[in-house]
Amino acid sequence: MAVPILGAALITLSGCGFLQRAERPPWRAQAEKACFAEGRVKPSDALRPLSAMDGPGICGLERPLRVTALKDGAIPLDKPIIMDCPMVAALDDWLDRVVQPAAMARFGVAVSELDVFGGYSCRTVDNQPGEKLSEHSFGNAVDVSGFGLADGRKIVIVRDWKKTDTQESAFLHEAHAGACGEFTTVLGPGADVFHYNHFHLDLAAHGRTNTGPRRYCKPAPAQGLLPPPGPPDGLPPAPDVEESMDVASAKPHARASFAAAPVDLHGPNFAIPAPVGSQEALVAPVLPEDDFDRSPTSSIRAQSDD
Repeated sequence: MAVPILGAALITLSGCGFLQRAERPPWRAQAEKACFAEGRVKPSDALRPLSAMDGPGICGLERPLRVTALKDGAIPLDKPIIMDCPMVAALDDWLDRVVQPAAMARFGVAVSELDVFGGYSCRTVDNQPGEKLSEHSFGNAVDVSGFGLADGRKIVIVRDWKKTDTQESAFLHEAHAGACGEFTTVLGPGADVFHYNHFHLDLAAHGRTNTGPRRYCKPAPAQGLLPPPGPPDGLPPAPDVEESMDVASAKPHARASFAAAPVDLHGPNFAIPAPVGSQEALVAPVLPEDDFDRSPTSSIRAQSDD
């Protein structure tokens, strides 16, 4: 009699939802579908559609794109990555509205390549055990490590972010701050110990405030760089709540503990140099190949961060 009783118990538990498989939030597939329907991204050799990706768990996306270049193939990536349509569209907008104008002002040439660590990856936030799923698990995030300029120069975040008296550093701070108007999560050096060498950009659904989607931007950009908020919608201000960044789950988990050096979450407090061409500006420096600041921004070694 033990087997029939066990079977009945399993059926009962299944009916109560205990054995039901977790499902990916429907807004993700809806956002992908709307992006294609609005023509924000058009498949091409540089944006090759792949079959739907499903799992493990709720990881995956309905209409993944293998991306080798942005802006209709004009700006190649240094390696192919997988992203969803909304992320590709947001990256195109960021390049148009923020990155290219800043590059032209600072260096007199355009960005011709985007260097990335990765896009889709089924993993937890910062690869920490017990954490929530990262937006990378849904192809809804990208980690940018640097930029290539049309004249052959390289702008590398881990090297150039901290050089606060250079055009390279000023460009990176402007690119980071401008991303806060295009993405809902923007993390860079100083946000925490895991982002010392790249910008994490994603379109996580953090809820809304009375001026539009809730956005997280760390470290806080210098005064005057942060894009203005949208117009108030008449609703009362949303509470000032804090949550884990790079996040894709509403259910809290215990954060993993780790030893970390103190980090500055308030962003740069220096005077950003004026763009090339203004009266106060100097000629943008060209850094030699071996001029590489190898001192860590955090206590996490480079090979520990993806």
